[in-house]
Order: sequence, then C-alpha cells, then structure tokens
Amino acid sequence: MDLPAIDVEVVPEKFEDVKVEGPSFPCDLFDTEVVHKIAQALVPGLASACVDNTTGGLFRSPAAVAVDIRKEMVEYLTHRSESFVAESVILEGGADTEVSEHPFDIISDFVDDFASSKRNLFSRVSGWLLSERREDRIDDFVQEMEINGFWLLDRREAVAQTLLKNVDFKNAFHCNMNFSSAEELDEHNPNCGFRSINCMNEGCNSSFCAAHMDKHDSICPFKIIPCEQHCSESLVRREMDRHCITVCPMKLVNCHFYSIGCQSTVPHCMVEQHQSNNLDSHLLYVLQVTHKDVSVEDLKRRVEQLKELSPNELAEAKNVRSLTSKVKNLESTLGPLEVTVPKTENKENTETENKENTEVAVPKTQNKENTETENKENTEISVPETENKENTETTDSVAHSS
Repeated sequence: MDLPAIDVEVVPEKFEDVKVEGPSFPCDLFDTEVVHKIAQALVPGLASACVDNTTGGLFRSPAAVAVDIRKEMVEYLTHRSESFVAESVILEGGADTEVSEHPFDIISDFVDDFASSKRNLFSRVSGWLLSERREDRIDDFVQEMEINGFWLLDRREAVAQTLLKNVDFKNAFHCNMNFSSAEELDEHNPNCGFRSINCMNEGCNSSFCAAHMDKHDSICPFKIIPCEQHCSESLVRREMDRHCITVCPMKLVNCHFYSIGCQSTVPHCMVEQHQSNNLDSHLLYVLQVTHKDVSVEDLKRRVEQLKELSPNELAEAKNVRSLTSKVKNLESTLGPLEVTVPKTENKENTETENKENTEVAVPKTQNKENTETENKENTEISVPETENKENTETTDSVAHSS
C-alpha cells in the first residue's frame, strides 16, 4: 500500500488557555538548530514503529499503518512532554539516575519509548530487533516517506517547537518573554537572541539563532582567517590545512643536511638563512663523513682552513652533495689533512718502554739468587774442617793422659 500523496497536517492538541491578567503577546522564537534536529529524529522513529508493528503480518505493510501511527505518535509525544517536568522531579529522587536536560535527548527518549510500545508479538520474541534486515527495512521506509512527502519538514518542525517548549523548563532553547502589545513584541523580535540569522561569510548557507553566532563563526568553513602558521596569507578556514602543508612559506622542513647530522627543523622561507648561519657545523658534518677517524679538533682546524681559502664558494652550496663536492676540490688544493697524535698514545708508548726495562732487570735478581746459593754451598763445604779440628783435639787429649 502506497503512502498518501498529500500530507495531512498533524499538530499537537491545543488545550484551552486559562485567561489570566497580564501579557498576551508571547515571543515564539526558538533555537532553530535544536528544532531542526528534533524534527529530523521524528521520521526514523515513526519508521521504526511502523516496521516493528507490521513485522510478520501477511496483510499489513508499514505504509498501511503510517497515518494512524503518526497521529498516535504526536499525541504520545505531546502528552509525555507536558508531563516531563513532573517526571523529572520524580527521577531526581533516584540516587543513581542521570537525566539529560537537553531537549533533543529528552524527546529522542520519548520517540524510542513510543516505537517500543508499537512492537507486535512477533518482533518481540523472534530476534527481529537485532537483525540487519530490520535496519534495512527501516532505512528503506524512511526513504519512501521522504520521496512521497509523507511528513514534510516544516510540519515536523511545528511539532518539534511545541515539544521543545514543553520540556525546556529552564528556557535555554526558546524565548519565554511576553509583551502587553504587538508593538512591544515587534520591537523585541529584531533583538531577540533566538531570532534566526544567516551566516554572512561568502559561500556559507548556514542559518542559526543569533545566540549561536559566535559559535558558528568559530567553526564556519567559509570564514576568512589569517594563516595558522603566521605567514602573510589570509584564506578560508576549509583550505587552511592544505595551505599549511603545501605552499605556506612558514611550514617547518628539515635542514638539507639532516641526513648527515643537522637535526634542525626550520620554516621553509628561512632555510637559506639557516644554512648561512650554520655553515661551520655543516662543514664539520661533511668532514666527519669523509674523515671518519680524525678528531673533532683537527676537523675544526680544517673547517677554518676551508673557509679562509674560499668562503663564498662554500656558502653557495645548498645541499650535502654540492657541499661535499666543493670541500673535496678545496682539500685537493690544501693538501693532506694534518692529524695531531693524541697524548694518550704517547702515554701508552712510555708505559710500554717502562715495562720492557722491568723485564730486562729480571736477570739481576736471578744473579742475586745464584750468589746466595753459592754462599750456602761454601758453608756446607766448611763443615768437615770443624770435624777435623774436633778430631785433633780428641787425639791431643789422649796423648796427654798417656
């Protein structure tokens, strides 16, 4: 069954106002962004309710019940929004309850509750709610309603305004001022913070309430702003990223001698100045590559020699290859690099000589040991003489007694 070709306006039921003394000309301006967002959420909610209500049925389609369910939906949302203040007071009593105060979140919850209430038995027990087919059917029905103009945007926004006014009890998204005459209301409207205005930036078609002008201005892709990298250019915000990474003269680049040791990053427009100011260090990096085993002090002296020989020629080199070529040509004129012998090597040579002298002195110790050995042997040889002396004394004693 096809949807009705002509949309029938459905608006919340209006209750008769109680007559009270006082202002009778209210300002009906709203935050247009929030109203539009709420109006956009109504169609998917209606589609979900229609699809879930007819799932598994052989004789009913979502389009067949759309008109009736839309009417029920508007009545349900109106009733819930009117009783929202009382509901919020009750919910505040719960310790772990968190309730959003944004109208879109509040009304979205109402829409979900209504769609859930329209599910038939089949959709509740068959696993239908978690199937991809359900999402596809809802999307298809949303497109069908939009193509047929079943529920036009301006009529949905009229419903959204009523719902927003009912739930926005803090008056943060609509104007609640009232006036005693139409003239006073006319004077108020051009200055109301919720009046709708258009973006003044060329190319931008956005419309928003006046209170959000600064917020939009800070993100508008068509606003002309100065370069974020502080070059002299001004351009629209949406082209800023491309400008900063491609053509901006202040974009940071690596030094041309980065590959051999210079780790500096400089603005693109200051590369030549950096190379001129750091010629000495770049020369040193080049020499460290060509003379790997030479000390830094010797290389620094070589740098001074190269600069004295041809400073202008070296300054013209723009990269590693050109500077290396110029250094080699100049070194062929200067001759071999003079290398200073490190003091550490002299000290090692001295220690080696002392060690050799120590080794030569070892035989003297051996001679001393030999002398002591000979003296010991001589002592041992003299022992028989003592024995002879004792024998002689014994002989003499015997003779005397005789």
